[in-house]
Amino acid sequence: MELKEILSKCDHTLLAQTATWDEIRAICDDGMKYGCASVCIPASFVKQAAAYVEGKLPICTVIGFPNGYATTAAKCFMTADAVANGADEVDMVINLGWVKEQKWDELLEEIREIKAACDGKLLKVIIECCFLTDEEKIKLCEIVTASGADYIKTSTGFGGGGATREDVALFAKHVGPNVKIKAAGGIANLQDAEDFINLGASRLGTSRVVKAVKAMEA
Repeated sequence: MELKEILSKCDHTLLAQTATWDEIRAICDDGMKYGCASVCIPASFVKQAAAYVEGKLPICTVIGFPNGYATTAAKCFMTADAVANGADEVDMVINLGWVKEQKWDELLEEIREIKAACDGKLLKVIIECCFLTDEEKIKLCEIVTASGADYIKTSTGFGGGGATREDVALFAKHVGPNVKIKAAGGIANLQDAEDFINLGASRLGTSRVVKAVKAMEA
């Protein structure tokens, strides 16, 4: 697989709590240089980053991150605010307690409300696989498919476990044709990236792929 194709599927990511504008600007520069799908950054930097890239690169941010247990109203406000500030894509975290309580209707309704707050922008739904059983993952594939969201995403990268090949293969088997797959967390190198794409992921949440390409150029 060509490097250009792999890079075009990468959401070049920096979500560290200590991230500074200089670091965010640097990943924006890299995202534009290497043709990444987007940069995924904290909401507080969205407006500044959107102005900086001037439409040359989609800006993605995270909502209810990383724990997912904010209220639906709060998540919807955060989503609308992010979109107003220039976010092109939103990655939301579901309420995992609701999964454990099997509150499937509440989960579906929350995703639908956040999708409405996206005002036509892309919505990716993080289900945090490391905390879930395979049965819960399959049920969430069904819910995300029914919700109108654009992507199902494996992980925040903050939950103690990232994307696995098994989870991406499971998603590919159980999501509907309207839902794409994003693998995130623990994608360490170009081989990992290629493996996840071959299994069905069309987006990769990672910072390491660009770093690997830059190291090859050095």
